[in-house]
Amino acid sequence: MLDDSNVLKQRDPADALAVAAAEYSQTSFEAVILNEDGEKRELANIVVAGMGGSALAAQLAKTWLKDDITVPFEILRGYDVPAYVGPNTLFIGSSYSGNTEETVSALEQAKDKNAQISIVAAGGKLIDIAKEDKLAYSLIPANLQPRMAVIYNLRVLIALFVHHDIVSQARLDEIAATANWLEQEGKQWLGDVPTEHNYAKQLALEAVGKTPVFYGGALSAPVAYKWKISWNENAKNVAFWNEYSEFNHNEFMGWTSHPVEKPFAVFDIISNLEHPQILKRFEVSDRLLSGKRPKATIITLAGETPIQQMLWGSILADFVSIYVAILNNVDPTPVDLIEKFKHELS
Repeated sequence: MLDDSNVLKQRDPADALAVAAAEYSQTSFEAVILNEDGEKRELANIVVAGMGGSALAAQLAKTWLKDDITVPFEILRGYDVPAYVGPNTLFIGSSYSGNTEETVSALEQAKDKNAQISIVAAGGKLIDIAKEDKLAYSLIPANLQPRMAVIYNLRVLIALFVHHDIVSQARLDEIAATANWLEQEGKQWLGDVPTEHNYAKQLALEAVGKTPVFYGGALSAPVAYKWKISWNENAKNVAFWNEYSEFNHNEFMGWTSHPVEKPFAVFDIISNLEHPQILKRFEVSDRLLSGKRPKATIITLAGETPIQQMLWGSILADFVSIYVAILNNVDPTPVDLIEKFKHELS
């Protein structure tokens, strides 16, 4: 089925596969910061408020830049800002639509606390507020599903960090330098590449009809979270994720009390750059759980650097989940129920 071009066109009418194939180009996006805040206060902490893909971009940044950022960095997924937010907080409100109500609420509170504020969005209320209050902001290209614009979001987030002297320009350059390599890698996952030679199609066939559970390590955890998001929204399929070594302190036991024929597909998303003990935990856990859960399929992240591996894994997640959507006979692009929910909530 996945090698039938007519089926791909019928079940992917908005051509989500083409959107995934073009994601590599987001790595070169030039973020323009408007209403630049020239005050450059001394920063005591960073708070990025966002949900879904916007929170994911912050999670990627936090993990990747753990040795660069020297102040506390919190990702806020909710309506209320922490009590410590104040004049020496860099508060970044991030929402692709610009209308995420949790992020708008947190922004208003950050303004009341006189935080140093920047906005990342493609439009909406956040940009209106930024223009009205002369807050620093940067626009992300519109007309994509937020989950497919994570690299845009990451580029803008890092550009803001550079602007505030949190990291160097070299980090932005490092993202841009991945473009050609990611483009070549993505060509191997295109619809016209037969399943026999297409890793993305092979993974989709392993997981279709099951509930996937994605596990990452300290470095690959944001990628595991990306796979969960892509599965939920592209494939319209329930999925879960967790992180080593937290997994070994609770969820590890949850696999032990039922037969191996559980309707799950387990994926270990592994970076060779992880702490050696994390890598050992993956191996020992799968061995000890043999016969108690489905054997884990190992996805080894390609690339020589953390950012190469993160972006490679994120793009692959979209390809695989789109193929699962096609196998599920659902359109991978729209998220109608989420839009209906937002309407009902408002």
